[in-house]
Amino acid sequence: MRGLLLVMSAVGLLSAAGCRSAVVEATVVNRLDRPIRLIEVDYPSASFGTENLGVGAEYHYRFKVLGSGEMRVIYTDAGEKEHTVKGPALREGAQGRLGVAIGPGGVDWQMQGVEQP
Repeated sequence: MRGLLLVMSAVGLLSAAGCRSAVVEATVVNRLDRPIRLIEVDYPSASFGTENLGVGAEYHYRFKVLGSGEMRVIYTDAGEKEHTVKGPALREGAQGRLGVAIGPGGVDWQMQGVEQP
């Protein structure tokens, strides 16, 4: 009985240590001099966003990439004008950090250590 308990504990520890899902940690930053309304970031098979992002504010989101395809960001500026900007392509299983900085010159996509299988 004791041996079985030790084996089950070892299996549980090994599976917990080895099972990490590949995720992308995204940060959207507002570098404009006005708040941004209605930000949506599309990635293969899904999207995320927020209704408001103040000046200098950041929005953090973690996601798992299922499928492959191009990213894009859609946002509405203070003048109620909608902007759509294409981004990099992601492949299923990608992981790492992604920065999306919205500034006066447009959108700066920063692929910080994003690994794509």
